[in-house]
Amino acid sequence: MQRAPERFSWLRRPYRRVRRWYDWFVRHAPRFRDLLYIGFSLLTIVAQAASTSGSRGWITKSWVVLAIGVIASLVLWWRRRYPITVTVIGILAMAGGQIFVPMGLALLTLAIRRRDVWLAVLSLAGYAAYVASTWQDGGDPYVLLFTGPFLVGSWVAVGAYVGARRDLMVSLRDRAERAEAERELRAEQAKLGERARIAQEMHDVLAHKVSLIALHAGGLEVNPAVGPEKVESSAGLIRQTARQAMEDLREVLGVLKADVSEDGADLAPVPKASDLARLVGDSRAAGVDVRSALDLPDGVPPLVGRTVYRLVQESLTNVHKHARGATTEVVVRGAEGDGVTVRVTNVRPVAAGSLLPGSGAGLVGLRERVTLSGGQLTAGPTPDGGWRVEAWLPWSDGREGES
Repeated sequence: MQRAPERFSWLRRPYRRVRRWYDWFVRHAPRFRDLLYIGFSLLTIVAQAASTSGSRGWITKSWVVLAIGVIASLVLWWRRRYPITVTVIGILAMAGGQIFVPMGLALLTLAIRRRDVWLAVLSLAGYAAYVASTWQDGGDPYVLLFTGPFLVGSWVAVGAYVGARRDLMVSLRDRAERAEAERELRAEQAKLGERARIAQEMHDVLAHKVSLIALHAGGLEVNPAVGPEKVESSAGLIRQTARQAMEDLREVLGVLKADVSEDGADLAPVPKASDLARLVGDSRAAGVDVRSALDLPDGVPPLVGRTVYRLVQESLTNVHKHARGATTEVVVRGAEGDGVTVRVTNVRPVAAGSLLPGSGAGLVGLRERVTLSGGQLTAGPTPDGGWRVEAWLPWSDGREGES
């Protein structure tokens, strides 16, 4: 079966040709209008010169009127670039030869281009030239006083309307373009923020599990003489931790395939304060000497619980990387009205070197989380050569997605 685009393919070439003509006409439309204005003005000048008698003085002779009219009409070609000068020439033509059309077109252009004191002054000057030249030709002064404002004012009013409408359209177009640019900027900022959020979440979720795997493998490497039971136990822990890491990675990457901003969707998994005991237990199973004092009541706000979990998790991850043989103390205390205090301290490590390279983003991410939660965080060495991370968080009912 023949497709519709192929059936009407014979229309493509005429359509493209018409489209090129239309684009060319739109691009040169202002000059076409200039030619039309000049042609219209010249027709009126020729008609006026043909009807002018030469018996009442040199100023009313047909050749003088024709010469002045032709000059005033041709000057209209520059009405866009020099509207004031062209209007002055049109007023002089009106005063010298009673030629109204060039002056009217010049006032129309001036009113389109600018609506200021120059328009008012030149409009009054055009009205005065119209009254004076027509009065000199024997016109009724009372009629001229009333018809002059109507004739001159009509050209000025039409030009002012067209100019105001154009300015309005330009303003609306600028506002629309600015709104579109702001919308794209906000969308780009949201993408960057969500991308940073996903990166931070992946770091928090995976760094701890990978450090546990490195600890188990490192224990087997430095103690090759351990029994088969210890090797089997460590291999099982490595397999379990790696599986958990893969599941966590799959859950986090699955967020990239969905709209994370829709209906307040959050990244998974979402840890809670009740998971702290399991977190500390994983580090103990990996061979780290961790002493904990976890004293948190039930009903910890989700935002606080998540931030506390990330604080302890990142601190233990750094211990796994840089101080795997050091004794570590984890203290978490809090109550409604007093806030939550988190302190993770490790003594000076004996082993040198790190199992895993550090990205340098852990403490930065923790500081951002704590700051967004309205708390305070300090991190630095202790007097005995160890390291301490301490934070205080307010007991806030903030939304989970705000961290």
